Amino acid sequence: MKKRTKRILLTIGILLLIPILFVAGYVGYMSFQYYRIADNTNVKTENQQISMAKASQTFTLTTYNIGFGAYDHDFSFFMDSGEMKDGTKVQGKNGRAQSEKIVLDNTSGVIDTIQRESSDFYFFQEVDVDATRSFHVDQRAKIEKAMKHYADIFTLNFHSAYLLYPFHEPHGAVKAGLLTLSKYQVKDTVRRQYPVDNSFITKFTDLDRCFMVSRIPLDNGKDLVLINSHMSAYDKGGKIRQKQLKVLNKAMSDEYKKGNYVIVGGDFNHDIADSLHTFQTEQKVPAWVFQIHDKDIAEHFHIVQADNKKEVATCRSTDMPYQKNVNYTAVLDGFIVSDNIEAAATNIDTDFMYSDHNPVTVTFQLK
Repeated sequence: MKKRTKRILLTIGILLLIPILFVAGYVGYMSFQYYRIADNTNVKTENQQISMAKASQTFTLTTYNIGFGAYDHDFSFFMDSGEMKDGTKVQGKNGRAQSEKIVLDNTSGVIDTIQRESSDFYFFQEVDVDATRSFHVDQRAKIEKAMKHYADIFTLNFHSAYLLYPFHEPHGAVKAGLLTLSKYQVKDTVRRQYPVDNSFITKFTDLDRCFMVSRIPLDNGKDLVLINSHMSAYDKGGKIRQKQLKVLNKAMSDEYKKGNYVIVGGDFNHDIADSLHTFQTEQKVPAWVFQIHDKDIAEHFHIVQADNKKEVATCRSTDMPYQKNVNYTAVLDGFIVSDNIEAAATNIDTDFMYSDHNPVTVTFQLK
């Protein structure tokens, strides 16, 4: 009887020990794989162009968060939750794109969209190069192949070990980042690090947030400084984003003081157009939506308000599949420019066919 009891206790002990060892091993694996890219890292320009930009010409720049090719209308993201106006709670479900075909189709749709814009420069965010969530489709390579007459600069801002969550559809391992394209010669590019949340769990799952500073030499001896930015989204209370904005403001000011022309574009993960209640929706305003106004921006800079900002949103909620006028939408994408630039922007309406974001194009001249 005693032997049987011992065997039962031993079996129970082993069964309890197995998950403990698994969790400990997994945490060790995540810790071993974890790293952050250093601030002020130089980024190489591929496919360098010969043509030099002229200070007297009119330029166009398009920014587009392509959502790693997963976001067709049926996609909802597991990290997002929200609430309908009637009080019903909603929660995103998907940890990865639902098929490789969807990723390929969405990436092709993105390429068709940007080619119609025919811009001089492009900023992209959430570009996967090798990720479980996008079936290892190299979106960077596909965009670069389609835009072969552009210089391209890429840096990682999400490089994670295999994420087991959500358990029904693990997000997996990710290598993704920011991509900048230029029709003109690029002098140099530096990757600047944003402050990020370094709490124990979050640091393994959040992006290695950054912005890329690319200098385009002009025929007047100055530089056109293009800053491709993607700020934090999952930031309770917006405290990390406040720190990020402080770093961005300083970088903008430093370039302006040198006499350069500065444009910041991308996904700000803030409402930049007073659009909290602009668009028809059946959802409440999400808790994560914070606003940026011109008063929050460095001196000599302002947010470019799109001419159709009240008609076309640039981001949809992802806590549920997309239904027009049901999902919450707002303007989170766009541009900040220095006061030596004259600019006008337009939000491009794709009806969120290929991403949870719409692209934005700015047309600008240097003063």
